[in-house]
Amino acid sequence: MNKKKIKIMLRVILIVGSIASLCFVPWILVKAWILPLPNSVEEQLDEAVNHGFEGVIVYVDQAGKSPKKYASGWHNKEEKIPAKPDALYKIASISKLYDAVAVTKLVSSGKLSLDKTLAHYLPELIDRVEHADKITLRLMIQHRSGIPNFTDTPDFWAEPTETFEESLALIDGKPANFKPGKKYEYCNTNYLFINKIMDNVLGYSNFKFIQEEILNPLNLKNTFSSVNEVNIDHVMSGYHVGYEHDLKTNDYGMHATAEDVGKFIRALNNGTVFKNNEQEIYASVYKFEHDGWVPGYQIFTKYYKNIDAVVVFFYSTTDPKLLNWNLSQILNKRIYRIIKKIE
Repeated sequence: MNKKKIKIMLRVILIVGSIASLCFVPWILVKAWILPLPNSVEEQLDEAVNHGFEGVIVYVDQAGKSPKKYASGWHNKEEKIPAKPDALYKIASISKLYDAVAVTKLVSSGKLSLDKTLAHYLPELIDRVEHADKITLRLMIQHRSGIPNFTDTPDFWAEPTETFEESLALIDGKPANFKPGKKYEYCNTNYLFINKIMDNVLGYSNFKFIQEEILNPLNLKNTFSSVNEVNIDHVMSGYHVGYEHDLKTNDYGMHATAEDVGKFIRALNNGTVFKNNEQEIYASVYKFEHDGWVPGYQIFTKYYKNIDAVVVFFYSTTDPKLLNWNLSQILNKRIYRIIKKIE
C-alpha cells in the first residue's frame, strides 16, 4: 500500500473516531462551544442562563480600565429577584488562597515553620493519621501529604460535618493514599488541619487574623467567615440539579462578593497583599488562582497576564455529574475571548 493511500486511511479513521467520540459528549457542551461568540460579556452571561444556570455573576478588573460587574439570571428564583452583581456568594475552596497567605505571614513572622510536621503541631494525631511525623506543613499546603480526603466520604454533601472532630472521624485511622511528597492529590483534609494549626498557634480564630492582616489592609468589607455572619437576603441562591431546595442557608464556609474576591486576587498577583519576604515564601508553596465547588455554587478565579486582567466567575447551579462544571469551563474561555477582543 502506497503512502498516499495510508494517509487517506488514517484521515478516515481519525474522522470516524472524532464522530464516534461526539456520541459520548453531552450536546450542551458541544453547543456551548460552537455557538458564535457574542459581542459582549452581558450577552454571554444571558447565554449561560439559557444553558441552564439559574444565575451568573462575573467581575472583571483589567489594568487601565474601571472594574466591571455583570450579572444574569436569578438572585432568588423562588422570589423572582434578578441576579445582583454585588451579591454575597459561597466561595468554597477559594478560601484556600486566603489560608495560604495567612500561613505565609505566620511563617514570615516565625510563628510557623513550613518544614515542621503535622505530628509537631498536632501531636494528638500521631496515632490517627499515617505518616503524621513525616507530613510537613509545606506538603499539606501543596496537597502532597497523602492524607485521605474527608469530603470524599460517600454522600458527604448530603450531610456535611460541622466540627473538626466530626471531619477527622471520617478519615481517622485510614491508611495514607501515598507516601508524603510522592504525589499530588487535592485534599480538603490538608486545610482542615492547617486551619486547626493556625487557631492553636494564634490562640484565637485564624479568620480574625485573616481579617486583620489581609482583608482590612485591602479594604475588603464584604468577605465573611460563614453564612452565619451575613444577612441571608444578600446571599445569592444556589441550586443543585435533582435537589429542589435553595442551598444558600447551608454553611459551607467563607462568603464574599465577586468584587472582593477580585480585589484579593489582584493583590495576590501584584504582591500588595504581602510584606517583606512574604511574596517569595508564598510563591514557593502555592498558586495564585483557584477554583471552588460546593453544592449549588461553583467559582473560578483567573489572572490573565497577557491582558493584565483578573476575572471572577460565579455560577449558581451544580449537578451530580459535574456537567455544569465542564460547561462553565467552556463559558469562562468564551468570556475571556470577549474581554480580549474588546480590550
